[in-house]
Amino acid sequence: MPESKGRAKNDKKRYQLEPARKKKTKPPKRWYAPAVLSVMGLGVVVIVLNYMAVLPFTGGQTKGIVLWLGLGLIFAGFMGTMGIR
Repeated sequence: MPESKGRAKNDKKRYQLEPARKKKTKPPKRWYAPAVLSVMGLGVVVIVLNYMAVLPFTGGQTKGIVLWLGLGLIFAGFMGTMGIR
C-alpha cells in the first residue's frame, strides 16, 4: 500500500506568544510599611477605646460611627499592604 507524503513541518508554532515583559517597579519607600501598620494599629485602638467608652467625644457611650471609623482605618491599612513588596 502506498504511503502519503504528509505535511511539511513548520518550525514556528501556530499561536506563538511573545514572552511576558516584566515591569520594572520601584520598591516602596522605607517608611511605607511602618506607616501602613500604624494605620491598622490605630484602627484597632479606636475600636477598643470605643468599646471601653473612654473616648472623650462620645459622651461615655459606644458609638457606631466610631466603630466604622476604626474598621475603615483597618481596611485602609489592608489596602495599603498591596503596595508592599
